[in-house]
Amino acid sequence: MRTGPWALAFALAIPAFAASIAEADLRNQESVWAAAVVARDFPALDKILMDDLIYAHSTGAVESKAEYLDRLRKGAQRYDSITPEKVRAASHGDSAVTHTILRMKGSSDGKPFDDHLMMLHLWVKQGSKWRLAAHQTTRLPPTAR
Repeated sequence: MRTGPWALAFALAIPAFAASIAEADLRNQESVWAAAVVARDFPALDKILMDDLIYAHSTGAVESKAEYLDRLRKGAQRYDSITPEKVRAASHGDSAVTHTILRMKGSSDGKPFDDHLMMLHLWVKQGSKWRLAAHQTTRLPPTAR
């Protein structure tokens, strides 16, 4: 069977196209996560967060899914807004990483925060859905972008 140069170009374009679809899907999933956190939408968060979630705050506190959701339910942790500035995403089969520069505003243990952060999320695909397996934030200095 003879193939022309277009066949090679098409074959090379498929992985790039699939990667761009996965990146768009992950960016959307980041938005869905942020909206659910701000809205305190616990049914949505239960579907988004994996049962063995590792949630590391910029304060150094590390929580399980149950601990994190419990603090949200009790109002000990509250997010008023989550505003992304830059989002990068890379998928690797059934896992993916997103790296986001963002601003988070809310309160923790009754103390308000307005943090400029770098956030790393590890996503795992289960069926057709991306689920959050790990969260890590780091505070950025005022001059960092």
